[in-house]
Amino acid sequence: MSLRFDVDAVVLDIEGTTSATGFVVDVLYPYSRSRFASLLTDRSDDPEVARAVAQVRELTGDPDADAVQIEKALNSWLDEDRKATPLKTLQGIIWSEGFARGDLVSHFYDDVVPALRAWHTAGLRLYVYSSGSVAAQRAWFISSPDGDLLPLVSGLYDTENAGPKQEPESYRRIAAETGVEPSRLLFLSDRPGELDAAMAAGWHAVGVRRPGEPYFEQGVGDHAQAGAFDEISITSSRSTT
Repeated sequence: MSLRFDVDAVVLDIEGTTSATGFVVDVLYPYSRSRFASLLTDRSDDPEVARAVAQVRELTGDPDADAVQIEKALNSWLDEDRKATPLKTLQGIIWSEGFARGDLVSHFYDDVVPALRAWHTAGLRLYVYSSGSVAAQRAWFISSPDGDLLPLVSGLYDTENAGPKQEPESYRRIAAETGVEPSRLLFLSDRPGELDAAMAAGWHAVGVRRPGEPYFEQGVGDHAQAGAFDEISITSSRSTT
């Protein structure tokens, strides 16, 4: 049975929702882990790298941490799957370059790209809100097996420009930034805490439950749920296209 929504925009989580968490954990995480050291030593003067290093020092409470200690903290957070902003920033730099070189090609579930294209054609605005950095999101959508999907997307949000994903204020911020009324926004994610936060901000929300994903067994609480994007029917009565 299809879920039906009348909204103007859809906001997408990536891991576990559009794409397999296993790909991120098994392919992207090791790729970044093997390149942290060279990034920290060879590009310490890069403003984005320097800003992330300063954030790591602040989060660890060690203002004098050197590159070795910074790398150790990053790897520890990676092991914990901690959504630390500086970790995501540095991963984003590494992944963007890997995608650009052709070392990496992103992953999307088979039902996702046809749905995104159909929703975009129907006049819906599509946004991404992921714990991965905006740079990583951009590279992810550009480097898909189906070609460059970035033209389908109207905006990208992460924990730095929107805020933590389990806080309602982050979703209020995105609504304000996009100019879309909260009641006209639909969020798709596999994580119950994120769905709760979106609903608290006045959004619609659907929990995407895919077998094999980390949150599949836990479920999505009282939220509407779908096993694939083709189970979600979206129209926009206010669309002009």
